[in-house]
Order: sequence, then structure tokens, then C-alpha cells
Amino acid sequence: MARPPGHGPGYETKRQEIIDKAAALFAEKGYAATGIAEVGDVAGLARGALYYYIGSKEHLLVEIQDRVMRPMLAGVHRIAALDENPVLRLRLLSQTLLENILARLDHVRVYEHDYRNLRGENRTRLLSQRREFEGVVERLLVAAMEDGSFRTVDPRLATLQFLNMHNHTYQWVKPGGEWDARRLSREYCATLFAGFAGPGRRFDDIEDDVSDFLAKRETAAPVPIPRSSGKA
Repeated sequence: MARPPGHGPGYETKRQEIIDKAAALFAEKGYAATGIAEVGDVAGLARGALYYYIGSKEHLLVEIQDRVMRPMLAGVHRIAALDENPVLRLRLLSQTLLENILARLDHVRVYEHDYRNLRGENRTRLLSQRREFEGVVERLLVAAMEDGSFRTVDPRLATLQFLNMHNHTYQWVKPGGEWDARRLSREYCATLFAGFAGPGRRFDDIEDDVSDFLAKRETAAPVPIPRSSGKA
């Protein structure tokens, strides 16, 4: 984000620090139960200085929600656009979702619990982002049904099954613990895919496919950036 006119070079660094501290505080106490003065205390700022950086308490909540949704949406759209079978894309999406959860546990807790405190356009935008994310998952599940990988079930219910298994992970997972995103995704998807599997379909090779895909991604040559012709 560009620095607003008149702000010094440390403005954005301080603003991001405030958002981090507010996310931890909201995760611990709840957004509604936390006063703006408490945010100022953990940030080491008086009320006027705090508003200089964040504008309002609700704007802090918007920033926290955006930190969850922006990378999540970018990741799932990138995966959905891959020229790979839908089951592999769902497995990759699962891991990306869990990586994002583990990277920002405080933010995800606030995202899940406190989005109802948003109002007007802020709430409308967040709900639209949620529907967008769910739509990507649902389309991949439908694609897997259409190619016979999964049996035909209610797509909405399948989407909720997929998301519910992932979305509550933040309640108990420990960063740096024995279960990282890849292991969790492997176990979650083994359960889900076995339940969704079409007649005679098995996914014993899915983890080999994931390893092959990730290895290709890590060793792929960088895509050259086209030179500008200088013409308007």
C-alpha cells in the first residue's frame, strides 16, 4: 500500500505493527470487548496518535480481515487456474488454506469470530470475498464429480464439508508443532477424498502427484518479464 501524503517513511511499518498487536488483542479478548484505549496501550500510543495510523477501530478489523482474505483468494485463484486435474488442485488448495491459517492464527481467529461486527460496505465486501472463495472450492468439487473422480453429491454440502474440516483448525493447531500444513492437508484430504470418491476411484498416488508438482514449481525457470515497447 502506498504511503499517504505527508506520512514519514516509518508510517507503514508502525501501522503494520499496530495491526499485528490489535489482532493478538482481539483474538484474546474479542473485538467487541476490547476498547480502543487498550489497543493504544499495547501499541504504546495515545488515542490521537493511534487514530493517525488506523483511522478507527473498525478499520483495524477491516485490515485484519483483509490480511486473511487477500492471500487466500490470490492463492486459490492461482491454483484453480492450473492445468491439472481437479482432485490435485483441491489437494493443493487444501494445503494453501492451511498454510495461511498457520501463518496468521490470531488474524484467523478474529476473522472467524468477529466479522459480524463489520457494518455496511465493509461487511458486504467481506461476505462477497467469502462467497468468492467458496465458489472456487465448489467449482473444483463439481469438476471432480463431472470427470468421475467424485460421486455426485450436493455441491454446496460438499463445499461445506471441505471447508468445515479446514476452517476450525485454528482452534487447536500449534505453530511449529508436530502437524504442519502439508501433513494436515494430507490427512484431511485422505478422509475427504475417500468419502467423495466415485465408484472404483482411489487416490493412492495423490501425494506423489503433489510432490511432483511442487518439485516442478520449485525448479521451473522464471518467466521473463516482457520489455515495454515505450509506446502508449
